[in-house]
Amino acid sequence: MSRFWSPVVHRLTPYVPGEQPRMTNLIKLNTNESPYGPSPRALAAIRAATDDTLRLYPDPSALALRQAIGRAHDVPAEHVFVGNGSDEVLAHTFQALLRHERPLLFPDISYSFYPVYCGLYEITAQTVPLDDGMRVNVADYMRPCGGIILPNPNAPTGMALGLADIEALLTHHRDQVIVVDEAYVDFGGESAIGLTARHDNLLVVRTLSKSSALAGLRVGYAVGHPDLIEALNRVKDSFNSYPLDRLAQAGAIAAIEDREWLANIRARVIRSRDRLTDSLGKMGFEVLPSCANFVFARHPDHDALALAQNLRERAIIVRHFRTPRIAQWLRITIGTEAECQALCDALADITATHRA
Repeated sequence: MSRFWSPVVHRLTPYVPGEQPRMTNLIKLNTNESPYGPSPRALAAIRAATDDTLRLYPDPSALALRQAIGRAHDVPAEHVFVGNGSDEVLAHTFQALLRHERPLLFPDISYSFYPVYCGLYEITAQTVPLDDGMRVNVADYMRPCGGIILPNPNAPTGMALGLADIEALLTHHRDQVIVVDEAYVDFGGESAIGLTARHDNLLVVRTLSKSSALAGLRVGYAVGHPDLIEALNRVKDSFNSYPLDRLAQAGAIAAIEDREWLANIRARVIRSRDRLTDSLGKMGFEVLPSCANFVFARHPDHDALALAQNLRERAIIVRHFRTPRIAQWLRITIGTEAECQALCDALADITATHRA
């Protein structure tokens, strides 16, 4: 049936999401989901919203949710946009703000949805190589461009830029939009949302999928100057005026307001990440300093694909990328303490049994 496809479809290389395998007794450390459940207050709010009002459309502007996000970040609701997961927010951002005559810049090792959006919206892009330490070098972005998007912390490396670097980019590129994708910022990065008050060219994109443990609810948002938000709303309302259902809005509001729960879960994940980093280092792995809910690691004596396959045989799934620069690295989501220990036990056995 491909003879009926539009020309752009023939050119697309779709994003490949992390595997969601159907295995029993699986330790799933491949898609950066939370090892812990959502806030009990969020679950209660979702249950309470499951009533006769589901026959009605949800609020298309999600005003109550935008107000809750605004209170959490000390910004007006008019500075907030919400969507069906941060992927949809990013998709609207690419179409509304990043499609220009000059190329869009982003790291060569980064979120693999970025080039997919460029293909979908026919945006010219230039990837900027990470340095030899897998870091973003801000000086490399001080060049003519149509816009910049940076995950901070980066994925899959987990490494983060400081706010001084972000502000240097904003100041240098006053006439271009800088998008900072903060999917993992709650685990150790510095949020750039505070910079939006004095930089009208900054858009910060966040998600409730990671630190709020609501990947199954699909809620994302962006914070920026009202002019940027209006551009996103114009695209949204030309695509789908009701991206967030009543249950998603209710659950998201409760999760955002339960700050004590968020702080507790975040601290648990960070502690587990630090312990896992230490344990992997003792086994000879190189582990990049992570500000995310995952680590990026490689072993000098063991092939990463072979390690991933051996772990899979033990019902432990991690993420391996076949991209040349990172083909010898594994991205490992932080699980519970028991899951991290099982991973370390398996890797100790594998590396001892399969010595090069």
